[in-house]
Amino acid sequence: MSKNWEKILLLPGDTVRKALQVMNDEALRIAVITNHNRELLGVVTDGDIRRGILNNVSLDVPITELMNPNPIIAYEETTRNQIVRMMREKGILALPVIDKKTSQIIGLKTLENSLSRTKYQNPVFIMAGGFGTRLRPLTDDCPKPMLKVGNRPILETLLIQFSEAGFENFYISTHYMPDQITNYFGDGSRFGVKIEYVHEEHPLGTGGALGLLPLAVPDLPLIMINGDVLTTLNIESLLRAHNDFEGVATMCVREYQYQVPYGVIKGEGNVITHMEEKPVQKFFVNAGIYVIEPSVYKSVPRHTKIDMPTLLEKQMEQGLQVMMFPVHEYWLDIGRMDDFERAQKDISYLGL
Repeated sequence: MSKNWEKILLLPGDTVRKALQVMNDEALRIAVITNHNRELLGVVTDGDIRRGILNNVSLDVPITELMNPNPIIAYEETTRNQIVRMMREKGILALPVIDKKTSQIIGLKTLENSLSRTKYQNPVFIMAGGFGTRLRPLTDDCPKPMLKVGNRPILETLLIQFSEAGFENFYISTHYMPDQITNYFGDGSRFGVKIEYVHEEHPLGTGGALGLLPLAVPDLPLIMINGDVLTTLNIESLLRAHNDFEGVATMCVREYQYQVPYGVIKGEGNVITHMEEKPVQKFFVNAGIYVIEPSVYKSVPRHTKIDMPTLLEKQMEQGLQVMMFPVHEYWLDIGRMDDFERAQKDISYLGL
């Protein structure tokens, strides 16, 4: 995110001359026009101003005469890869970042900054030991994370996503057909990352493999994800939110809706007090992605079977805070055959 973005904000009454001044002062080739509430009205680039000058537009007219009122924008959850792709396809060098709820500008993404990658030393733990029984016969001779969605295994897509976001320390848990995973990924060097493997001799639940992590794992919040998840989640936003929350863990959640197929009746005794036709029930469900503090994942005993909800509930029983992070981006748990078939269709437009 450009650090100087607030200095290139203009109001509708500001002139073209002032826009040129802020562009020159901040070495950015864009100015952003907002109202007094910082709600985006439009943008103007140096190219827009050059074309205006060629058409004899005075430098003292309001900048709104040259602005683009329908600019391409990004949201906080838009990934770096999506931003770079949009900029390259449209031939633009900067995008305003908008808060979806308020329509206010909260930042500016530039192509230069988006191409320079921040490095994160946080460990990434990918759970890849499951049997994938609901995907048989596909998983009879292939572990589920190695099934190809598009032209690469699900696990490889996850690894590349995290790598492109700047993460380089990976740990992969294995159990079912581990050799297919270790032979394919090796030590991670051909992907530009470091990979260590944690092998479960017996299934240890969704959280037990944490107890098998090496002692040398970086003493930083760990990102844990199931190896069968396909998502465009902005991983950096998740990590930032976790650090801001200051809880011991953050669970990614997904809104799940269920429509009751009948009219629902409420009453007191024999008296009907309320009727609702086919109501929609909304819940948050576990998305299989977590950020966990070292105090939590280092507390798991070796070779102890435990599921993640149980592990997190233990933290809550101690009065510690476990936070949640809603996933609004694309998310798919590839657990069943229809999920796998949907993933094959979706992968073409996800840019993964």
